[in-house]
Amino acid sequence: MQVYRELRILTARPTPEEEARVPHRLYGIRPAAEAASVAWWRGEALAAMAEAVAQGRMPILCGGTGLYFLSLTEGLSAIPPVPEAARAEARALLAELGAPALHARLAAADPETAATLRPGDSQRVARAYEVWRGTGRGLLAWQREGGHTGPAPYRFAALLLDPPRALLRQAIAARFDAMLAQGALEEVRHLLELGLDPALPAMRAHGVPELAAYLSGRMTLDEARQRAVLNIGQYTKRQATWFRHHALADPAHVHIIHARIEGHAQFLVSLAAEIFAFVESWR
Repeated sequence: MQVYRELRILTARPTPEEEARVPHRLYGIRPAAEAASVAWWRGEALAAMAEAVAQGRMPILCGGTGLYFLSLTEGLSAIPPVPEAARAEARALLAELGAPALHARLAAADPETAATLRPGDSQRVARAYEVWRGTGRGLLAWQREGGHTGPAPYRFAALLLDPPRALLRQAIAARFDAMLAQGALEEVRHLLELGLDPALPAMRAHGVPELAAYLSGRMTLDEARQRAVLNIGQYTKRQATWFRHHALADPAHVHIIHARIEGHAQFLVSLAAEIFAFVESWR
């Protein structure tokens, strides 16, 4: 989500001051009107990484969507381009029926892929539906067939932040309140003024649907805040489950940080030493 230029606050993108201190890439480079795919991001990331390596720098990738990291470490299956008509149909059905109903349609046509998806995961359900509708074959069938892009030509060491759940819940609430104070409502108001398709990924970024509901009078601000904090908390639980099953499949290259991330200098110096010791041991 941090690739969308209209969403600096709600996606917790680095500030302009932070971006000026160290070279940053792929932040805010795509308009919210254009959906970013894993394949597109992979290509952009590989180009940015090659540029950094050529300059003698170590690329550091940050984020929480594991599938994007997996596209680098394991590669992507080659799926034919999906016709725009199939994409439009998937978006229209998602907006009209909702993700669970679209998942039911997918299950009738491609039960194998549907069984691997949560009915409420609107983005992945719509993607699976458009692949089936546009190619006549299921997403898993394409993935099994191969045509693989292959892993990126680098060795990866992973740092996984896994603070205690209670502390994480507190941090989520505090961060959302900070985002509101920084102007998240105005950010969503400007996004809504663009009149974008509500099925676009940027329109479903954490906090956008809830604050949009407040701005349209369907929720109070307190209700929107509570709903957003709850939804983000549920997402982090699914996120942790994903990383346990994927990133930790090869524990030798993963270092887990269980402590709460504090902002004071002594803690940050200690954390930096821990991180660099791990990275150096892996090089």
